[in-house]
Amino acid sequence: MEAIKMMHLGIRKGEVGKYVFLPGSPERSEKISKYLDNPVKVAYNREFLTFTGSLEGVPVSVTSTGIGGPSTAIAIEELYQCGADTMIRIGTCASVSPNFHKGDLIIPNGAVRMEGTGLHYLPLEFPAVPDFETTRIIEAAAVKLDYAYQVGVTITKAGFFTQTRPESKPVAPELIQKWTAYRAGGAVATSMECASLFIVGASLGIRTGAVLVSATNDASYSGDVKDYPHGYEHLAIETGIEAMRMMIRMDREAKR
Repeated sequence: MEAIKMMHLGIRKGEVGKYVFLPGSPERSEKISKYLDNPVKVAYNREFLTFTGSLEGVPVSVTSTGIGGPSTAIAIEELYQCGADTMIRIGTCASVSPNFHKGDLIIPNGAVRMEGTGLHYLPLEFPAVPDFETTRIIEAAAVKLDYAYQVGVTITKAGFFTQTRPESKPVAPELIQKWTAYRAGGAVATSMECASLFIVGASLGIRTGAVLVSATNDASYSGDVKDYPHGYEHLAIETGIEAMRMMIRMDREAKR
């Protein structure tokens, strides 16, 4: 009997590996695929572009999730149904700290749940944290590559312009108070997928982690595409690739 084709991703069991990278944009999915051995485009439906190749002789896939928690959760769920159990997000973020600069990497050890998708999986009191071992290995990869990084808390927001223009929104006082509090608590960066990844991953019992490169210096967002740090994307990609290699070797050793 033919394996079911997933409604959103357009993939079937056997077409993806147990190890998967999760960028947001399809363009980055294609960039990451070039680091794999013998990559093949598996499917492209909606915002979900999937390639499968290999690392260390093991099938590894990359699927773009689109922007935000709902589409990220869909990607995780359908990849899991097709056999994936280790997922690393490779993406960009924005600095919310004067000590975190454009081109620096953040390896999140937790995410503020300023989003709604996670509430459909686990109650708000449940922390959005990645798998510890996966996070440790991503950090080891950054050290090996000698890339500037911080391990810290990221903020997962559900609205992009509610951060960049909070004063223009009807709930401005609430938004401004929250952003001020997050910064005071030591949050380093913000993006739109990490908390959802960590919460959905926890609910499924799979390994998750993330490595993000800052697209801004603190409070420097311009809204102009020319300021997007395309020249820094490779730092997060290469860190993720090296981390996945290390995880595959670790898993192989554990089976001996």
